[in-house]
Amino acid sequence: MRFVDEYRDEAAARKYVELIGRTVTRPWTLMEICGGQTHTFIKSGVDRLLPASLTLVHGPGCPVCVTPLESIDRALAIAARPGVIFTSFGDMLRVPGSTTDLLGVKARGGDVRMVYSPLDAVKLAQKHPEREVVFFAVGFETTAPANAMAVWQAEKLGLGNFSILCSHVLVPPAMEAILGSPASRVQGFLAAGHVCAVMGYREYEPIAARHRVPIVVTGFEPLDLLQGVYLAVRALEEGRAGVENQYARVVTREGNRPAQALMKQVFEVCDRAWRGIGVIPASGYALRPAYARFDAGKRFDVGAITAQESPLCIAGQIMQGLRKPHDCPAFGALCTPEHPLGAPMVSSEGACAAYHQYARTP
Repeated sequence: MRFVDEYRDEAAARKYVELIGRTVTRPWTLMEICGGQTHTFIKSGVDRLLPASLTLVHGPGCPVCVTPLESIDRALAIAARPGVIFTSFGDMLRVPGSTTDLLGVKARGGDVRMVYSPLDAVKLAQKHPEREVVFFAVGFETTAPANAMAVWQAEKLGLGNFSILCSHVLVPPAMEAILGSPASRVQGFLAAGHVCAVMGYREYEPIAARHRVPIVVTGFEPLDLLQGVYLAVRALEEGRAGVENQYARVVTREGNRPAQALMKQVFEVCDRAWRGIGVIPASGYALRPAYARFDAGKRFDVGAITAQESPLCIAGQIMQGLRKPHDCPAFGALCTPEHPLGAPMVSSEGACAAYHQYARTP
């Protein structure tokens, strides 16, 4: 495909593999933040071409995977109510809650619909004024602008029957939490290029300086990842910390200022629970008081729901780079894409799904 094939060129990839091999002189551990990057690594086999002393671990960059169990259960409770049209991106439909998933609610008569944009949910609210239309607003800074726009548009249209169940999470606080853990073995990051397309990479500069690590903003094609790995390894070998931008064709230091302004108008920073990890301070978005009437959690009074994770699922350890999917005793046996114990096995960006789909073993 035009503009894509050049980033999948095998000859160029092998040259970068050789360059990385000549650069690495000692063991290093890098974490790719984004689940999309994880899938590219595993699908293309790029990670297996790298030196044995270079370890890649997988971060908490799958938005579906980190959505807490309580939020899933809140979604299930709302979706099961009469008079509600519950909308979501497709990835969320099969994420297991405590007892079922959104497809299970749909099978029992709930009006659960997959949409391609939160603005589709706004149109449904316009079309069905007699129904309550709820959109499950999950994701990182990447999806936040569109969700903010949906709320802003609903407010301008005076829609009283539209709301969002907000479970947005933010990347920089998660990176801080990982680096601040005594168990962390991460020495450098490949940062998610799409998040930085929105936010820029200024937020990463103080993290790199404080923890003395290299952070490389990286794209999603095989050559992007190899270039990102090379830049991170070169910085480690030279003893340099800081932020470099491999994804310069998309990302600038300042990011998308209009999108940031809209997000700031609609959302405010809050503490947020991450599935399998726990609460990370100032790591999420919530609706500002001026837009509180669009908060589905408050509208349907489901904020008090609590839930308990499966004791067999080690997703939290996987998303902190402490374990790999094949380290889980349930992987491929008690936990499969058809019967997942945790979200990383069912999400299209989940590390467990990637390992299972491409038969990755130790």
